[in-house]
Amino acid sequence: MRIALVLLPFLLLTASAAQGPATAEIRVLPLRANVFMLVGPDGNTTVQVEPATRPPRTPGSYQGTYGVVVVDTQAGAQAEALRAAVRRLSQGPIRFVINTHIHDDRIGGNEALARRDAGARGGDPTLIVSHENVLLKLAEEGRVPQGGLPTDTYLDIKEIWLNGEAIQLFHQPNAHTDGDTIVYFRKSDVISAGDLFVTTSYPVIDVAHDGSVQGIIDGLNRILDIAIPENSGEGGTLIVPGQGRLSDEADVVEYRNMVVIVRDRIQDLVKKGMTLAQVRAARPTLDYDFRYGTNRAWTTDMFVEAIYNEVKGRKRE
Repeated sequence: MRIALVLLPFLLLTASAAQGPATAEIRVLPLRANVFMLVGPDGNTTVQVEPATRPPRTPGSYQGTYGVVVVDTQAGAQAEALRAAVRRLSQGPIRFVINTHIHDDRIGGNEALARRDAGARGGDPTLIVSHENVLLKLAEEGRVPQGGLPTDTYLDIKEIWLNGEAIQLFHQPNAHTDGDTIVYFRKSDVISAGDLFVTTSYPVIDVAHDGSVQGIIDGLNRILDIAIPENSGEGGTLIVPGQGRLSDEADVVEYRNMVVIVRDRIQDLVKKGMTLAQVRAARPTLDYDFRYGTNRAWTTDMFVEAIYNEVKGRKRE
């Protein structure tokens, strides 16, 4: 992964954003045949388009079996840039928009991606798919327009067949949030992990949306249950993180081990009766801070506090 994937050429697609002061750049990385990783300022999007070769269409045939799948739509400011990038990959109907969780950088472009193209006639509308908890909380919070709300929800596992490929959606409870979805493109052997797995920071534990470090660990282990390496732990299943570079099973193993080690260190310090201030002073993340401790929005102290409170069994010290 560190040798081959990083060297794959990027196709640069630039489009104007409908919101925001600057033009957004969406970079497109081909993964497998008709599956792509789109990299934008708000993280990563996974797109599956129609295969290059398929049976000829006849009236009434294949109408629901081909089209575009978009996993995560970034923030609203990048919605039109993302839509333009998708349209450069395919002019086919966008059949499914899948949200891996509730945060704005995953759902902000829902309405734009689900919008019907001018002159489009017939066919099924775009389904916006998420775990049920995402829809329930968005409806409660009232911060998303009607056209951007999920229209198809599930509880545990959902299965989709499109473009000659099975796509599986797995709910991972109480991890990054309480509505996390892992998306697995089975034939392409590509996993879209959402923010269960990132390469740019410590895992964000959204306690307000019932996230937990144990759920993160369970989610990473679930990804590892699905992923299969090609050789000596490298290559094989491709894993698209919510933020950061394309990865494989070995990258997730390293990240999972880091989270478990830090959790266990904090748990040991709590057993010794240390306060939150004392745990922070002990720097249980020291040997990982150079790699994961540079995110200003989710700091090392915030990560340590979230684990500390979870280990203590309370929300705040």
